[in-house]
Amino acid sequence: MEKVFYKDPVLINALQDVTDPEFPISIVDMGLIYGVEKQENKVLVTMTYTSTGCGCMQWIESDIKNRLLQEENINTVEIEVVWSPAWTVDQMSEAGKQKLKTWGVSSR
Repeated sequence: MEKVFYKDPVLINALQDVTDPEFPISIVDMGLIYGVEKQENKVLVTMTYTSTGCGCMQWIESDIKNRLLQEENINTVEIEVVWSPAWTVDQMSEAGKQKLKTWGVSSR
């Protein structure tokens, strides 16, 4: 049975500001965010990357923390990186797929 993650709409909206350094697409539209929830003054983010060899992991995680700490009453951000389910282009939003197409990169 696949785990179901909660996505707080306010926090997901905030994460739209965080872009993938390789393609200027939000990490939300890239499908990297599996879950984000607030527990008192702490935010728990469950996410993945497009590959285990992603050279931008620390950069993206730093951007996530910096952005979420701008939200009201957030003092701590914890990030859990998971590899299951593995990322595929199917997780991208339609907006993300369209942005890739405009740069000549196929999402299929």
